Amino acid sequence: MATTNRIDYSRMLETWRAVESAGGRDKYIEAQLKEKGYLVERKPTDSMSKAELERYKKSLKEEAAEKRRLAKEAWLAYKAAHLVHLGEGVFWNDQLDHDKWDLPGAEERQAENELPKLDKPKELAEALGVSIAELRRLAYHRDAATKLNYYRFEIPKRDGTKRAIWAPHRKLKAAQRWILREVVERLPVHGAAHGFLHGRSTATNAAVHRDSQILLKVDLKDFFPTVTLPRVKGVFRKAGYREQIATLLALLCTEAPRHVAEVEGKTYYLSLGPRCLPQGAPTSPAITNTLCLRLDRRLQGLAKKLGWRYTRYADDLTFSLPSDHKGKPGVGGLLGGISIIAAAEGFTVHPDKTRVHRSGGRQQVTGLVVNGKQGPRVTREFKREVRAAVHNLAHGKPLKEGETLSSLAGRIAYIYMTDKKLGKQLLAALGRV
Repeated sequence: MATTNRIDYSRMLETWRAVESAGGRDKYIEAQLKEKGYLVERKPTDSMSKAELERYKKSLKEEAAEKRRLAKEAWLAYKAAHLVHLGEGVFWNDQLDHDKWDLPGAEERQAENELPKLDKPKELAEALGVSIAELRRLAYHRDAATKLNYYRFEIPKRDGTKRAIWAPHRKLKAAQRWILREVVERLPVHGAAHGFLHGRSTATNAAVHRDSQILLKVDLKDFFPTVTLPRVKGVFRKAGYREQIATLLALLCTEAPRHVAEVEGKTYYLSLGPRCLPQGAPTSPAITNTLCLRLDRRLQGLAKKLGWRYTRYADDLTFSLPSDHKGKPGVGGLLGGISIIAAAEGFTVHPDKTRVHRSGGRQQVTGLVVNGKQGPRVTREFKREVRAAVHNLAHGKPLKEGETLSSLAGRIAYIYMTDKKLGKQLLAALGRV
């Protein structure tokens, strides 16, 4: 924000404090008119001379003009201290204290989850280190926007297509990281969830499924886009926040999928659907983890009843039947139950991404091999490729196209996660190079 705008904003907040101190807008305007000498005492005009009448009318006009100016000033001051409006299709009421959908004892729920006490938008703005005006800008929704708080780029998917990533700009990213650290990461998550959680990883996810006679992998379709604004708002409501704060937190963590269009040399970002979790926001994975608490409970209950094991890594659901299980596997019944539960929880099973792997072939979970009683490990091909890359570097040969020293170090760290001895050897070899 420019220096002039900061000064104006500070002055407007000072004006609003004066309005509140006066007892409201009308009393503030009346006091200002009186103090500045604009307030005209009303008199009968019947006995006034023509000159007196002209002076009286002129005074009334000056009073009316000043009253309009003060009313505009009071309105701008109100906007500086309040959110007023948050965009098309967003319900907002600055005066709303309680809502019929608020949880009974919401404050107690906040305390139970050890969440920061946030009752007013001003408190949230202060916690995020932004002004009310900045909070409005970060949360505001437009169906056709010329500017966004996100920038777009693409990364390749395993099937060769491109995945669009919408990454937040610096100010919004800082706000989302605060929400992640202070709110979302403190909410309950099921033990079957392994993605994007401290102390859990692809390795802990895979370890559950070693030594399986059957491995079943299921994918949830359009996972992040399915988690829309009302569902995210529901997470914050359930956490113990009331209507206003839950609305703001949900807006800060969501964005509509957008089509980028050029019209007469101007770029427009056109909404293609409801606001949802963007792939690229730091809050998105953690929000899905707490949102899927009941989904995970139900799927684990189903799996346990049929003798299977269950974990979830983001939108990847994995079920395995232990090698010592006796009786019928019940794969068909399990698949049917998964689809029913997923639909009841607002998700859809991807019809083309369900895979069954038996013990006779390679069984992989989140990229790691889990055949036999041995712990999860990377594939032989992966180890061979990394060894070859380090060997080539040691002999002065270049890396493969698209690979860098950083990406190679990352691949070695991936090996180290499940094979510390080999990982140390490869890291040492890379260090010598």
